[in-house]
Amino acid sequence: VRLVESGGGLVQSGGSLRLSCAASGFAVRWFDMRWFRQAPGKERELVASIISDTYIDSGGTTNYADSVKSRFTISRDNVRNTVILHMNSLKPADTAVYYCHARLSAGDYWGPGTQVTVSS
Repeated sequence: VRLVESGGGLVQSGGSLRLSCAASGFAVRWFDMRWFRQAPGKERELVASIISDTYIDSGGTTNYADSVKSRFTISRDNVRNTVILHMNSLKPADTAVYYCHARLSAGDYWGPGTQVTVSS
């Protein structure tokens, strides 16, 4: 199992970025997938999640932290086995390392993270 994030970088306040999480060793469609972030000196926090298609009624349901609602969108590309985080209207407070997460039966898996820096 492997998760690799990409797409981070430096952007001005109000700008946009698209983060990708490429997964291997399992199919993202069948597991709940999450994006977390960790800013310097702060705890890692949950940013967004998307529910597995295993759940017929709720598969694909997305949830967001209050701080990013209406600005961030999480989605899946089942063909590329990738989880995407679209981030709009970025603020300096969004500066952090962003991590992709999957919880499989074998345990929790994390990518190495991608740095997002938003300048004011």
